[in-house]
Amino acid sequence: LAPWIPVVGLEIHAQISSNSKLFSGSQVQFAAPPNSLVSFFDASLPGTLPVLNRRCVEAAVMTGLALNCSINKKSLFDRKHYFYADLPAGYQITQQRVPIAVNGSLSYSLYVDNKMSQMVTRTVRIKQIQLEQDSGKSLHDDTRSQTLVDLNRAGVGLMEVVMEPDMCCGEEAAAAVRELQLILQTLGSSQAVMAEGQLRVDANVSVHHPGEPYGVRTEVKNINSIRFLAKAVDYEIQRQIKELENGGAILNETRAFDSKLGCTVPMRDKEGKQDYRFMPEPNLPPLILYDAKSLPANMNHQQVVNIDWIHERLPDLPSVKRVKLVEQYGILPEHSFALLNEDGLTEFFENVVKHTQMKPKKVIGWILNVLLSYLKQHSLTVKESPVSSVLLADLLNLLEKKEISSTAAKQVLAELWKGEGKTPLEIVKEKKLELIQDQKELEQICQAVIDGQENEVIMMVLG
Repeated sequence: LAPWIPVVGLEIHAQISSNSKLFSGSQVQFAAPPNSLVSFFDASLPGTLPVLNRRCVEAAVMTGLALNCSINKKSLFDRKHYFYADLPAGYQITQQRVPIAVNGSLSYSLYVDNKMSQMVTRTVRIKQIQLEQDSGKSLHDDTRSQTLVDLNRAGVGLMEVVMEPDMCCGEEAAAAVRELQLILQTLGSSQAVMAEGQLRVDANVSVHHPGEPYGVRTEVKNINSIRFLAKAVDYEIQRQIKELENGGAILNETRAFDSKLGCTVPMRDKEGKQDYRFMPEPNLPPLILYDAKSLPANMNHQQVVNIDWIHERLPDLPSVKRVKLVEQYGILPEHSFALLNEDGLTEFFENVVKHTQMKPKKVIGWILNVLLSYLKQHSLTVKESPVSSVLLADLLNLLEKKEISSTAAKQVLAELWKGEGKTPLEIVKEKKLELIQDQKELEQICQAVIDGQENEVIMMVLG
């Protein structure tokens, strides 16, 4: 039998890092008291009008440029109609027909067969990036059989990044989203903290035989962690293959991932495809962007968004940072991935290198194999580490000067981890962990051991 070919495409909603919402002046703040950040427009009181937030536009342009997109100098807003309790207007303002950015690409890397030393780089095409509002939040209270609505999130600015179906497994999907997350955080266009709902992923999954058209796809909605994304996609691929091999059919439906059970469950079918009745948003003019050539001379710079100006100010992206780390410190490419994947670890590593005589290649081993495993064991971030970069550098200096052995160094690190405020040198002295350099002193110790074990020595000599 011909093998099955899985096809995976992603739609990612990233919350724009902005002080206020996309079309209103309401503040954006995670976990604020319910309904405390709601303007008249967010509650869709009659007669209220949207005013576009310039910061959100700049964040979308910046993200589009970082993902190699073409930025549309003229984009349009649309109304997407659907009824939901936490969408007071009965429609969402989005960009369906002409979004702000199109035709980009994202390169990401992953390990081959989980081997840390073998990496492959893949590319996924970005179909488009569009600006849109978030909806509010429904909180279902089962004990009282009621639903409570919190509109704090209603109207918060989102970028929807639509990826083409260029991936084939959970691992690829997870690696692509992780790279996107790092890019967004580097740009500052989104904080992209999945635990706070700032990055939510919908995965479209289907399977087919070679040479055949794509199969019926299902959509797994609102996945809120990279680990769960990999599991959800792989589970869904296997479920569809099993269903088809048993003579069943795949329904075009929306599913959710149950992280406790590790499986996807049906939410609603899409057979009667919802008609969103898209129409142009009558209260917003087309969004016009400029570049250095098209910028009119008499235009107020505060009123316009200049694509070239944003392009010039783009920071180094993760891919560039990795190349620089490899070139500057002579570390392996896979080590540069490990450094960038943990928030704050690159800065920690560079600080240690600055304060120690040990070669960067050896420092990286200590950071990735010893420090990182400590942090993971105790579920701590790099910034919460009880051992600072300066303390680790002091310890590695003792090791480099051959004042202690590497076994002793690990003992010292274990003591430092307790956070009792002692320096590595103090711990070494206290625990008598110094390596003895004086040959006479060594001879005396050996002699004392032999003198104390006379019988054993005689037995060994005779034996």
